Amino acid sequence: MTRHVSSSGATPTTSLARMTVRIVLLGATGYTGARVAESLVARGATPVLAGRSRGKLDALSARLGGLETAVADVGDPASVRSLVGAGDVLVSTVGPFTRFGGAAVDAAVAAGAVYLDSTGEPPFIRRVFEQYGPAAERSGAALLTAFGNDYVPGVLAGALAVRDARRAGTPARVDVGYFISGGGGGQPFSRGTLNSLVGVAAEPVYAWRDGELRSEAAGVRMRTFDVNGRPRPGVTIGGAEQFALPRFEPGLRVVDVYLGWFGQASGVVHAASGLTPWLSRVPALGRAVTGLAGLAAGRASEAPDAENLARSTSHFVAEAFDDAGTLLARTRLVSPDAYAITADLLAWGATRAAEHGVRGTGALDPVCAFGLDELTAGAATAGIVETGAGNGSDSGATPGPTGR
Repeated sequence: MTRHVSSSGATPTTSLARMTVRIVLLGATGYTGARVAESLVARGATPVLAGRSRGKLDALSARLGGLETAVADVGDPASVRSLVGAGDVLVSTVGPFTRFGGAAVDAAVAAGAVYLDSTGEPPFIRRVFEQYGPAAERSGAALLTAFGNDYVPGVLAGALAVRDARRAGTPARVDVGYFISGGGGGQPFSRGTLNSLVGVAAEPVYAWRDGELRSEAAGVRMRTFDVNGRPRPGVTIGGAEQFALPRFEPGLRVVDVYLGWFGQASGVVHAASGLTPWLSRVPALGRAVTGLAGLAAGRASEAPDAENLARSTSHFVAEAFDDAGTLLARTRLVSPDAYAITADLLAWGATRAAEHGVRGTGALDPVCAFGLDELTAGAATAGIVETGAGNGSDSGATPGPTGR
C-alpha cells in the first residue's frame, strides 16, 4: 500500500493500492529530464514520460525500453492535470519554474498527488511553501520542491550539523555553503539551468533572520568556508534550507545559504547586491538586465560539457553555531556533478514516495517528508556522502559573514 502519512506519523490521509500508483515525469525530453528518466529506469521504475514533443518522447521511450508516454504542455494546464490522479507521483523538470512551473504544482494539488521538482529558483521555492502549501494540505497533496542539487544536500548537511550541535550546546545559527571543484573550461551548466538563473537575476530572495523569513537581495552577505583545506568565498542566496531547518530546529534564529560557484568574482556579486532593489523598482532596468543575460543563455548548448562534469566534484558544508557565535558542529558532504545528483535524488525520492509514501501533506522538506536517517541513506545512493564532521575546535573558516 502507498499512502500519505500525517506529520505525526499517525492516521494516513490517503491510501491506495500499490499497483495504481504511477510515477509521471514531466519535461522528460529535456537534458535534466532525460537524466532523471534514466535514473528512474535504473532503479527499476517504469515512469510515464510526459512532454510537448511526440517525436522526442517516442525516441526516449524506445531508448529506455518502451515506456508509456503522454503529450502534455504547461501552456495547456488541462493536459498536465490529466497526467496524475490521487496518490500518483509527479516529477517536474520544466523550467524556468517561475514562468512555467505553476501548471505542474496546480495539477498535483488538484489531484492530491506527490510532487517533486528540480528547481533552484528562490522565488518559486517560496511560492510553493507559502502559496501552494496550504492548498496542498487541504487536498492531501505533498509538495517537495527543490529536490535536487538545489537544495537537498544543504538541507541534509544542515540537519546533520544541527543534530551534532545539540550534543555540544544549543544551535542558534546555521550557515550552509555550496561549492564545486575540478571541472575545466567547458560549459558547466545546461541551457535550461542558465535560463532559470536568468529568470531570477533581478528578483529579491530571502533569508531566515531573527527567527523569521525576510526578503532581501541575493549576495547581500559574503563569507568564506574551508573546502578541501582552502578558503572558498560564497554569497547568500535563498534556498530550501530557510524553510526546512527551522522546522527541524525551531530555536534557530539565523539560517544562511551561501553559493560558492562564483570563485573570486563573489566579491563583485556581493557588491552588486545593492543594485537589486533598483532592478525591482525600475522595471525597464530589470528587463534590460534579464534580456541581456537571456541572449547569452540562448547561445548556450542544450547540455553542459560532459568532460567538465566528469571532472567536477560538489562540496556542501554546514556549520552550526550557538547564540554567542561559537562553532558547535560542522558537516561536510561531497558528491559527483550537480546533474547526476539531481537525477538520482529525484529518482530516489519518486520511487521511495511511490513505494512507501511520505510523512505529511502540504509543502514539505526532505527531512520532514522522509526522516533524517532515511534521507541520509537515500542521498548516499545518489553519491552524496559525509567526509567528516567538525566541532568548535576545528576552525578553518571565516565564522562571521560580511554584509550590509
